[in-house]
Amino acid sequence: MTTENDTTPVRMTTTQAWVTYLSKVELPVLANTLRRINELTDSRNSTVNELANVILNDAQLTSQVLRLSNTVFYNQTRTQVSTVSRAITLIGFDAVKSMAISSLIVDSLLQRNDRPHLLRCLARAIHAAVQARCLMPKRNETALEEVFIGALLMNIGELAFWSCETEQATELEQRLRLEEPPVEAQKAVLHTTFTEITRGLVDAWSLGPFIKDVVAPGQPNSPNASLVRHSVEMARLSELGWRGTEMDKLLEQLGKDIDENPATVRDRIKVNAAEAARVAVSLGIPQVTALMPGNQQDGDKAAAKAPDMDPNLQLQILRDLTESLAEKPDINEVCQLVIEGIHRAIGMQRVALLMGDRSGRELVPRKLSGRGTEDWRDQLTIPRDGSGPLAKLLPEAGCFIYRPDADASPTGYDRWLGRVPALVGPLRANGRLVGLFYADNAAGDYTPSDQQLSAFGHFIQNAQLCLTLIAAK
Repeated sequence: MTTENDTTPVRMTTTQAWVTYLSKVELPVLANTLRRINELTDSRNSTVNELANVILNDAQLTSQVLRLSNTVFYNQTRTQVSTVSRAITLIGFDAVKSMAISSLIVDSLLQRNDRPHLLRCLARAIHAAVQARCLMPKRNETALEEVFIGALLMNIGELAFWSCETEQATELEQRLRLEEPPVEAQKAVLHTTFTEITRGLVDAWSLGPFIKDVVAPGQPNSPNASLVRHSVEMARLSELGWRGTEMDKLLEQLGKDIDENPATVRDRIKVNAAEAARVAVSLGIPQVTALMPGNQQDGDKAAAKAPDMDPNLQLQILRDLTESLAEKPDINEVCQLVIEGIHRAIGMQRVALLMGDRSGRELVPRKLSGRGTEDWRDQLTIPRDGSGPLAKLLPEAGCFIYRPDADASPTGYDRWLGRVPALVGPLRANGRLVGLFYADNAAGDYTPSDQQLSAFGHFIQNAQLCLTLIAAK
């Protein structure tokens, strides 16, 4: 933030200054969209249409909502959902509203930044939200989504702050690296705290009375708000392990929230943590699963571990592919299913199918999926002659794990492409390379596993079979 005649960054020194800056300078679109969604309540049919329209106005949001609508977490019947209106009818207004808000938060913040502090905050927020929803004793749809969103947004001030490239963010990052107590560091650098910024944003963005109660000082006014607070604290403590004096005390409090004994609560939250990792993958951020409990026992090595795949979803999509090939092979339909499988079942964040251009000299994107692929459509090209910075992505044989050189140069339009490990697989016709599938995890600091490579190969075999069947006609 700078003045009109001066390029010197303006330093925020009050809570209100931060709220105004985040709301009007850095995140106005997110603030306005969240406000619009939160103003909608399922009181009459027109609001259902309004919610659908808000979602449909954003292609990426529509894609994310439909992807979430077909996960077991939201859709236990596994009935296929292909439209937003169908999702609202089948899964419920509040559930779709919850999906839209969580997708907006993730997309809006991560497209701006992927600094480690933001990824850790997102991991905690998603973990806490899933825990609150899964622990809710009353299976009322409105209450389920209320506690999910409450936990997700309880630290929205911290999430918003770390998504912005400011001088004060860099300064705070340095202080925290030196292990200065977090609240003291916040006061010294921000002249306020994340908690105060959150309370200001909850008011400014009209996030509703429930979230206002969750973040307010003093005792919560409802059992659900208490559950949210304890779930958020538990998500933080769980990064240090499932046992310890603080965790034991917290489990007693959670037990009172849901009328369960602490031992039962401990067993349930371990199961819920695995569910949280699956939800993170469905939201398109598998890299944060390495920051969730259960994936941290090896310290720095944990960050290099690929997220768990979804074998049930993998099997379902493979069955859909088999049916598509048996009925009437359609290369567009098959390739779209393959991309869905790589993205959702294998857990790769960004996926592309490249095919030959009209000249036949270059491979260019035909289908894209995932956050951060917007610029690929116009700029990503891989010359067939093996020239250019992405030449090593050209497969010599079958599917392989691409491992970049330490000195791999950036492409100029994407900070990760060609510089992070990826999965690559060829499509051939009459022995000639006609296309390739590419998948990576952007800022995710790990190499795809052999299991991911194997599943990746299974999906691509179906696309290859479709090409072979069409060529044989």
